[in-house]
Amino acid sequence: MSSQAPDHVRVVPLRPPATRPGTARPVSDRPAGRSPAAASREPLWRDLVGDVLRRERLAQERTLKDVADAARISMPYLSEIERGRKEASSEVLAAAARALGLGLGDLLSLVQGELTRVTRRTTSAPRHGGLCLAA
Repeated sequence: MSSQAPDHVRVVPLRPPATRPGTARPVSDRPAGRSPAAASREPLWRDLVGDVLRRERLAQERTLKDVADAARISMPYLSEIERGRKEASSEVLAAAARALGLGLGDLLSLVQGELTRVTRRTTSAPRHGGLCLAA
């Protein structure tokens, strides 16, 4: 916090700051997977969508190239979606779902199930008693 900021203000970043070479561990030295901090916060939608798309593709024993060609999107872009690096539009998600033999509603339902599973595991009780007020 800077010396100019009032004492009662607290900034909570949505994601950890990116590391810079020379100031922290190089990016290549990071362990594979998500950071321990990621496990304690709400999952990102793009991570859940990517996990579901990859799981469905692998369950069908299909390659990235095969699904990307069927969806008419580039293979690197589909890979980035699966890894949670890109926020895909609804059109791209619908195309990827169709390429896997799913409808967009099916994909969203699977992602919702994954969200429920992940958040149940990380939170034991509602933090706000089911009530959330915003000003």
